[in-house]
Amino acid sequence: MSDTWKLETRLVHAGYSPDPTTKAVAVPIYQTVAYAFDSAQHGADLFDLKVPGNIYTRIMNPTT
Repeated sequence: MSDTWKLETRLVHAGYSPDPTTKAVAVPIYQTVAYAFDSAQHGADLFDLKVPGNIYTRIMNPTT
């Protein structure tokens, strides 16, 4: 077996190192469905898409 990875494999794994504590090699999946707001106005601005940030995950989340 070769120790040389193909380009596709290197691209999939680029930019991420194993977690030093758990040795996990995959980026974690966060199951957060709601986020705290600094104020009612901050929440309103987020839902109006006036400011960047994370809101209810069916609308916008860190992976979209």
